[in-house]
Amino acid sequence: MSRFIKQALVAASAGLLTTLASAQASELNLYSARHYQTDEALYSQFTKATGIKINRVDADDAGILARLKAEGSASPADVILLVDAARLGKGQADGLFRPIKSALLEAAVPAALRAATGPEGVAWFGLSTRARVVVYDKARVKREDVDTYEELAEPKNRGRICLRSGSHPYNLSLFGSMLEHLGQAKMETWLQGLQANLARAPKGGDTDQIRAVASGECAVAISNSYYIARLMRSNQAQDQALMSKVEVVFPNQQSWGTHLNIAGAAVARHSKNPQAAIQFIEYLASPQAQTYFADGNNEWPVVASVRTANPALQAMSGGAFKAETVPVAQVAAHQARVQQMLDRIGFR
Repeated sequence: MSRFIKQALVAASAGLLTTLASAQASELNLYSARHYQTDEALYSQFTKATGIKINRVDADDAGILARLKAEGSASPADVILLVDAARLGKGQADGLFRPIKSALLEAAVPAALRAATGPEGVAWFGLSTRARVVVYDKARVKREDVDTYEELAEPKNRGRICLRSGSHPYNLSLFGSMLEHLGQAKMETWLQGLQANLARAPKGGDTDQIRAVASGECAVAISNSYYIARLMRSNQAQDQALMSKVEVVFPNQQSWGTHLNIAGAAVARHSKNPQAAIQFIEYLASPQAQTYFADGNNEWPVVASVRTANPALQAMSGGAFKAETVPVAQVAAHQARVQQMLDRIGFR
């Protein structure tokens, strides 16, 4: 990242009071699927710096998209925060977002972590990343048997795997990435193998899968990295005992790299305050906000110049790992095809 871009990002963080003082909006309406207490500091700091009040509506990704559709042009929403590329792609496809034109955001956020730029602007920007990693029982499983996503569908892992619903957005995004790498025919075969290797019917969230590995109900699970980091940083004895039984591997380090998903932001199609909405998203790409994402919720910043001292992320990844380079918007575009495959083979 050039010195100019770094300076621009710092200026965006420090100069929001001046920039937004001239904005007509005295408040912004935020529809957020981020339910993380640490984000409260982000919003309060923005309000303190600008005087702009944040009115927040909390729901899951699907609920937010359904609400935007139902409200139509009467929607009061200005900024949309979602926690998965598949949902961001769905909102874009349904015409729920207003194109964003921001030189600062385009300079700060890598092209692979935003929707493709068109003449009208960018549909949405990723603001933080999380890796989809493999957790395994270190007493029962060899690391080399689960260090690629492909191996999870091989007979050597029969009856070992726990997974949340295949139709959950986190898995739809992973599977969309696999479709990009494997192609249609091999992908469907891979899904069939993964289904055959399940130790139980898919259920629960990512933390439930980690606990199932530690309890011996299964031996291998897939989880977003920040769930693991939360457990690693927990001061609860049961969480420390759980983590002592498992290991984490970042798959495909010798091939295309580990799948990354994002949390990201868009401007609502019918925002009454689009300029202030863009400036709020620019604030979320500032070094200050990016540090909050990393240290507060155990996510990696998207801005390359921001460094994190999060001990769990450092310990988990060894300080660095190879991430895949498939654009997340491209992965999101595969979700309908992936869901059709899941329906066809009866993968819940």
